[in-house]
Amino acid sequence: MTNYSRRNFLRASLMGGVGLTLASPAKDFLASTAPELPASTVSLTAGGDRADMVFRALQPFSEEIRRAIGKRRVVLKVNNVLIYVPLACTHADTLEGILEFLKSIKKLNNVIIAESSASASTMEGFDNYRYFSLLSRYPVKLVDLDNEPYKLMHVIDEKDFRPRQIRVSEIILDPDSYTVSVARMKTHNTVGATLSLKNIVFGSPIKDKGFTLYNEDLRFTTLAKESKPGAVSYKRLIHGGGFHAVNYNMAMLAQKLHPDLAIIDGFEGMEGNGPTLGTPVRHGVCVASQDWLAADRVGVELMGIDFSRIGYLNHCAIMGMGVADLARVEIVGENLKDHIRKYEMPPNFERQGAWMNPKA
Repeated sequence: MTNYSRRNFLRASLMGGVGLTLASPAKDFLASTAPELPASTVSLTAGGDRADMVFRALQPFSEEIRRAIGKRRVVLKVNNVLIYVPLACTHADTLEGILEFLKSIKKLNNVIIAESSASASTMEGFDNYRYFSLLSRYPVKLVDLDNEPYKLMHVIDEKDFRPRQIRVSEIILDPDSYTVSVARMKTHNTVGATLSLKNIVFGSPIKDKGFTLYNEDLRFTTLAKESKPGAVSYKRLIHGGGFHAVNYNMAMLAQKLHPDLAIIDGFEGMEGNGPTLGTPVRHGVCVASQDWLAADRVGVELMGIDFSRIGYLNHCAIMGMGVADLARVEIVGENLKDHIRKYEMPPNFERQGAWMNPKA
């Protein structure tokens, strides 16, 4: 087999699972190919208190969540993409609301708050965002996933469509973990929107000790002189060198890397050049569901974003990972239409739509 034909064979086989979506407008393709799943329930609350909104959003699922946890460890996977930008990260008050809910259903005996920060020290981020203050009130542990066991998974890169090996947290993959995605509602400069799934898919790959990022003039730069030689962030490999690969990689990883419970904090969202350099949106909402795709679908709608433009979520819908059809989502609590805000999208949002076209 020639190099040319091998490349095309790999491309066809690796992209085959969702490849048709690259050649058709997502809206039309999703309507005709997504499997019809049982309806899902999403809880939507509004208010001026983060902890209270989260607690109320979870209450409709109290008995179901209690049964689903059983004897499993509860993993509260926070989203601390940076350790010094509070708007981009999970708020301590959101965690307090969740911990109070777990206390109310008597499931607070085996809980960890976990993350592998995309930048520098995870524990420093926990300190910056006041997570340590929770330890005096709740019997929880703070865990840096970079220091825990990992398993191997694979992603592709657009330059040659060959698999790349990544290290992924064993805690998140463990069937004995009940994983809760504690996400912020944000726009994203690569995939349009980051909600509950992306928090898991990009937070689960670890980084080697010694890998550091820093922010200079609002541009992220890796400084080799501040990192140990050979140190790697496995999160970066998921991007795959382009808009096609990042959406495909996220959907494929989501088959094993997804939350059991999705919580999206939209008390104060981020618009514009998210997920780290955007500006605040006072939105005052919270979304929760045991169907993470339905939760993300509602989140996208609340942000005033055309769902057909969010590639990885469309891929997941076509693959039957959850309910993405709003007509099959029962929303309890607030009226969805009363809380839709039009978020400003990243400057490159139109270019992000390249995932909908065939890869040249």
